[in-house]
Amino acid sequence: MSFLRPEASAELWRWREVGVGVALAVLGAYLAAAPGWLLAYPGYALIAGGGILTWLGVQRARFRKDGQGPGAVQVDEGRVSYFGPLTGGTVALAELDRLSLDGTLFPAHWKLEQYGETALLIPVNAAGSEALFDAFAVLPGLRTSRMLAELRSDRHQTVVIWQRVTEPTKPALLH
Repeated sequence: MSFLRPEASAELWRWREVGVGVALAVLGAYLAAAPGWLLAYPGYALIAGGGILTWLGVQRARFRKDGQGPGAVQVDEGRVSYFGPLTGGTVALAELDRLSLDGTLFPAHWKLEQYGETALLIPVNAAGSEALFDAFAVLPGLRTSRMLAELRSDRHQTVVIWQRVTEPTKPALLH
């Protein structure tokens, strides 16, 4: 028997890292306020660790959706796979050229493009899509705050979140 409705329980689970981070920071503040320096140093470390975990937890919670959308996402060893009812595919993150958020579709879809391949469209609320946060975080130069802001906005257009920077090719010397 649960004292919480399923919706409230799901929302608490969505913000779980924030709760743990705040609890660590409170424990650290308690230890830092204790008399003497023996427990103060571990207390300061717990405050710092709790603050970092809270900051990361807020970002992850803003990224997570309900997971009730069509299909399932799996991230394994640098490969993002989507298994949907009508489409699906796999993209290697090392070969990814562009990451976009397509707001013209309902629900919005992540669009992963790789040169010479068909773009992979993943609904933002697909099952397992919370793993995409860590997968996208390894992309060089990706601004997580911009990604989260675009995910939260209600714009009905395609927005490029990240694009691989390619160096211009040098002209070939003939002699």
